[in-house]
Amino acid sequence: MLALGVLLLILHLLLDIPVLWQIGWVLTVIGLILAVLGVLDRSVGPRRYYY
Repeated sequence: MLALGVLLLILHLLLDIPVLWQIGWVLTVIGLILAVLGVLDRSVGPRRYYY
């Protein structure tokens, strides 16, 4: 999810489509939160790992 968010942010810079900027930031933030929780060895919902 984190990689897709960063990819959408880069595509926004190349194609200048505003919706890619918004979706990219949302996916990046959610991906960072899930990555941090995974490193802390905490489960969110029924899944223990999100990768």
